[in-house]
Amino acid sequence: MDQEAEGSAQDARSVPVCYRHPDRETGVRCTRCERPICPECMVSASVGFQCPECVRGGSGTGQAPAASRPRTVAGGTVTADPRLLTKLLIGLNLAGFVAQLSLGDRLTDRFELLGQAYVPVLGSVEGIAQGQWYRLLTAMFLHGGYVHILFNMLSLWWIGGPLEAALGRARYLALYFASGLAGSALTYLIAAPNQPSLGASGAIFGLFGATAVLMRRLNYDMRPIIALLVINLIFTFGWSGIAWQAHIGGLVAGVAVGYAMVHAPRQRRTLIQYGSCALVLAVVVVLTLVRTAQLS
Repeated sequence: MDQEAEGSAQDARSVPVCYRHPDRETGVRCTRCERPICPECMVSASVGFQCPECVRGGSGTGQAPAASRPRTVAGGTVTADPRLLTKLLIGLNLAGFVAQLSLGDRLTDRFELLGQAYVPVLGSVEGIAQGQWYRLLTAMFLHGGYVHILFNMLSLWWIGGPLEAALGRARYLALYFASGLAGSALTYLIAAPNQPSLGASGAIFGLFGATAVLMRRLNYDMRPIIALLVINLIFTFGWSGIAWQAHIGGLVAGVAVGYAMVHAPRQRRTLIQYGSCALVLAVVVVLTLVRTAQLS
């Protein structure tokens, strides 16, 4: 088979082949140059794997590499502490919970997600419909009890840490807040206006969705993440008192943003990635305006 025919046959494959061993199919790519690499060619990096050329500091053509620093699979910068933002988010949630324990219902009633209701502690009608849009955000850092915050923070550590390492800090933070706000907006739209809601679950379900997309992109075994997601959805719909709207809203936003993060072409990667976050935020604004108009 001549070289042109061999190239055509390779293009027709459904699974890429290693750039050094054309007879070996692989679903893993170098996190720096995105060449397909087989297990023999993989060199462990702080995030994912790199090809031998990138490890040696070259691009395979004798020229300097395009990036001065290693990149994550989504194009983010590899950092010394890939879990820093996850630790900070956990710290913010714990600080919010401590403030709730210290200040009681007065703080919770002021900052939890609430569409529109009379709040006896505050002595007035309060809610997002009264212009308190900040509740869409602040509710993400409040929790309803020790069990609630324990499960959410454990999930954030287990899912958020590896995802932050794979995406990079800026992209991870954008995903987290886009998912959390989407969950808040869907809750505001569908739930009863006097039904309070709080918790980081919407953002965490967004991380679940993005992790599933990333694992599929890297051709990893998806059964563990799917099983974990199914278990969480069973609890969502089988346990009373859970705002399922926040979970579903966060999950859908996480899948959408996560897909843009890991599948965007390199030439327009940043534009597509952050554009997807901006689109989710635009949907959040529209849903909030629609519900506010209904309650008015």
